[in-house]
Amino acid sequence: MTHKEKWLLLAPGGLITIGAGACLISWAAARKENGAPPATWIAAGTAALAVFNAGVSIFGQSVVERVLHELREKPTGDTPGN
Repeated sequence: MTHKEKWLLLAPGGLITIGAGACLISWAAARKENGAPPATWIAAGTAALAVFNAGVSIFGQSVVERVLHELREKPTGDTPGN
C-alpha cells in the first residue's frame, strides 16, 4: 500500500472516529446530568475519551502518511518557479 493510499484511508477514518468519540462524550455527559450511577457514566466517559483519542491518533498518522507521500512519492517538477 502506498503512502497516498494510506493517507486517503486514514484521514477520513480518523475524522469519523473523532466525531464518534465526541458524540460518545456528549452521551456520557448526558448520563451524568440525568443522574445515572457514577460507575456507568465514568465507564462511558472513559470509553468515549478512548475513542476520541484513537481518532486523533489515526488522523495524526494520516498526516505522517501525507508528508511521506509528499517527500517520497509525489513527482517533483523541474519547472521554473518551483
